[in-house]
Amino acid sequence: MAERDPEAMAELDALDQVGDAVIEAAAAYFAEDHNRRIVQSLVAQLDILDAEKPKTDTAVAGKTVVFTGALERMTRDEAKAQAEALGAKVSSSVSKKTDIVVAGPGAGSKLKTAAELGLQVLTEDEWLALVGAG
Repeated sequence: MAERDPEAMAELDALDQVGDAVIEAAAAYFAEDHNRRIVQSLVAQLDILDAEKPKTDTAVAGKTVVFTGALERMTRDEAKAQAEALGAKVSSSVSKKTDIVVAGPGAGSKLKTAAELGLQVLTEDEWLALVGAG
């Protein structure tokens, strides 16, 4: 059995939304020799690229964005990935900490809350224009 790698555990601990339970599960998995061999075999078949760091010089960098309603030009996952790559944080709920709400057709209570809080509300097309993808 392999020793736990304190550097790898610290790297996991630094990730947003990764806590002790995930760190312990990963450590237990990689403590098994056969599991490490499986992963090494997989890695040998892949061309692994370094993760891109989110941009910090965009119109939405550092802002919290909520997508609500139906998106017509991209999926919710694509919208979230796009926003995060541009340095924004994506939230699933509207609060006073929200900076931008992107509302598609059928937006309901989140849009109402955004209006009550006086938040910036954009259509999907306005969002795409703001981030230079429209």
